[in-house]
Amino acid sequence: MEAIRAPAYLYEVLLFLTLAGVLIPLLQRRSINPVLGFLAVGMIVGPFGLGHFTATSSWLRYLTFSRQEDVAIFAEFGVVFLMFMIGLEMSVDRLWAMRRLVFGAGSLQVGLSGLAIGGIAYAFGNSLESSVVLGLVLGFSSTAVVMQLLTQRRELGSPLGQATFSVLLFQDLAVVPLLVLVTILSQDGNDSFLNLIGIAALKGLVTVALIYFVGQRVVRPLFHQIAVNRQSESFMALTLLTTLGVAVLTRAAGLSMELGALLAGLLIAETEFRHEVEVTIEPFKGLLMGLFFMSVGMGIDVSAILAKPLLLPLSVIGVLAIKSVIVTILFRVFGLSWGRAVEGGIMLGQGGEFAFIIIGMGLAVGLIDPKVGHFMLLVVGLSMLITPPLTLLGRKLGDAIDARLVHQPAAEEPVLSGLSGHVIIAGYGRVGQLIGELLTKQGIPHIAVEADAKLVARLRARKAPVYFGDASRPELLRRLHLERAVAVVVTMDRSIAAVHAVRGVRATSPSIRIAARARDEVHAKSLRNAGASIVIPETLESGLQLAGSVFDTVGVSGEVSARLLEQERARRAVAYNGT
Repeated sequence: MEAIRAPAYLYEVLLFLTLAGVLIPLLQRRSINPVLGFLAVGMIVGPFGLGHFTATSSWLRYLTFSRQEDVAIFAEFGVVFLMFMIGLEMSVDRLWAMRRLVFGAGSLQVGLSGLAIGGIAYAFGNSLESSVVLGLVLGFSSTAVVMQLLTQRRELGSPLGQATFSVLLFQDLAVVPLLVLVTILSQDGNDSFLNLIGIAALKGLVTVALIYFVGQRVVRPLFHQIAVNRQSESFMALTLLTTLGVAVLTRAAGLSMELGALLAGLLIAETEFRHEVEVTIEPFKGLLMGLFFMSVGMGIDVSAILAKPLLLPLSVIGVLAIKSVIVTILFRVFGLSWGRAVEGGIMLGQGGEFAFIIIGMGLAVGLIDPKVGHFMLLVVGLSMLITPPLTLLGRKLGDAIDARLVHQPAAEEPVLSGLSGHVIIAGYGRVGQLIGELLTKQGIPHIAVEADAKLVARLRARKAPVYFGDASRPELLRRLHLERAVAVVVTMDRSIAAVHAVRGVRATSPSIRIAARARDEVHAKSLRNAGASIVIPETLESGLQLAGSVFDTVGVSGEVSARLLEQERARRAVAYNGT
């Protein structure tokens, strides 16, 4: 009887699920960082670990990965879903609000790091083209590692989290032109450099524009139809189809799947289904990112480290030192304290996951020398491996620096462990500040969140309890102890930002009372649909005050005027709030 053959990748999938579902939780119970855990497990069960002995001990093939290629396709999906989640965070409003950090600090970090590392690579005898690519790609940090660490620490909404996210965001955007650059530098022919760049850029712009134009007219109606029919399985399937479908389209057009996933996230980011999609995709992202980290660990050859006991560690230290110094100076220039700037520099010092894609591409087209390429991949892998413990060290070092410089506790975030029965104010402009002053006079504790970094800096100088961040982010809300708050007041000027904040608060705490300021009646209905408990349009109170002034002028008694205004206020409250 013919033996039953297992489907392709079945053993690999089962082994990974076993490691993810059994071994990794055991490591977490020992307080081992999951990123570090996946990297270490990859080293142990990979082709340079126990997988190396499958030739002599055949039974090990059921417990190890003998080839890194066995998980390469799954690891690529992990990066794709990471880029999709980044796209969800990159709404047009959010990108515009963070433009100074994204395009200022981000572009300077990539440029200065690329110049420094590329210059060293050229000094070591690499070609100019190879040095340019190596300098730029090693200037990138690991979005997967850093975002995972920030999420675990619930610091995405902090000033350091926002600055770090901005730099990573620019790096993710810069991947696309870097991929185009590798293609151009590897081509032989009579076409001029500028012609090649022009053709590649035109092709990319047309593809991106078509996908975005068509997607906006297809994605929202499809999600709306499924949401109306409450088909949770179809909702999940459509989310996966959107992510992978757009990624495949961009690959067919000669661009990267990662760019396609980023576009898919952008398409959904501007719709009302953004938060539900984030919840839907989170388990898949976590599993696939775990597989990616495991594949990185599999590429770390311990014997190669032992063969170059001096050069390899020095190279890792060199990359970490160069990038950490550059990021530290930039973060300080862009407004962070010295302590938090140092912490951010150490956090962004490692190489990134895109090095495996871009260096691999450079090796395939002959742009990068094989020995140099494989050595640099080892440098990137080791730098990612030591990032979690280095980040802990960076936090302690940053706290110590700030404590020494300002002679007070150094944390950017307030000491909130005992905060309870407080009010959270989302948006601390003129209306938010007025509410804060009234709460202070009544002895009611409150804390505010504001997305305007300059305004936050001015108010913090006056000892106002306001912090920089996005009030729609669950991580930030939990850090402000939303579960112990008595109410949330949303006072933002921008209509879209206010609606997103209400949705985020309601998703995090279904029972909290949310009072929201609306610009007009249309905005009021949007806020109510998003989950606001009570909505007060600006036009209502200003109109009632003007009417009261007119009543007084024409001789209507104060008692009658007050009764008429209160009746109209109550009637409008029923219309806006359904109460």
